[in-house]
Amino acid sequence: MSWLPTILIALVAFAVAVLLLRLPRSGWSLFGAALLFGLAGYAIQGHPGQEGAPKPHVEAANESGPALIDARRALFDPTRPPGYYITLSDGFARKGKFADAAGLLRGALDRNPRDTEAWIALGNALIEHAGGVPTPAALYAYARAERSDPDHPAAAYFLGIALLRAGQPGEARAIWAQLVDEAPEDADWLPAMRQRLETLDRMLAAASAQPAE
Repeated sequence: MSWLPTILIALVAFAVAVLLLRLPRSGWSLFGAALLFGLAGYAIQGHPGQEGAPKPHVEAANESGPALIDARRALFDPTRPPGYYITLSDGFARKGKFADAAGLLRGALDRNPRDTEAWIALGNALIEHAGGVPTPAALYAYARAERSDPDHPAAAYFLGIALLRAGQPGEARAIWAQLVDEAPEDADWLPAMRQRLETLDRMLAAASAQPAE
């Protein structure tokens, strides 16, 4: 039963976009896909059966911050926690203060320009600060992350998410397909990445089959 509120929220969000915000029919598939990716991520990493513990209400300015942090950490070695400045910047990002988070990360990267996770965190913070737009500065951060560790999947993964949110699913698909094709068969993240690529392929197929208005 704990899945029911999550699914209902997704359905309500879709209804609001279609009925109140007048989302064009041509955009239904893409918006639905964005919700689907969110639910898929929760299905993979969430714990809907775990008991909750009541806590005092804390007002959150942006729910994407914690989700991006959790997704980022899932792609890095859990036995090696992030550095001090990344941890501090995550605190700002969880509160929706992405400009402050980005400022701290720039300082961390001045000290260690080969910190892959810091580059990823910076790219995510810059995109959230820009309202979901993959700015040149954010793309540069992802490129630097890939340069510092070419075998790590985080740069390609989050670049694909950014392109998907920006309405460029074809470009996202190309990046994720290359990531899957070049991945070692024993990579622990490969099954989930294949699943997301298959979901994106179904979304693109549905969008191409839908008659234009």
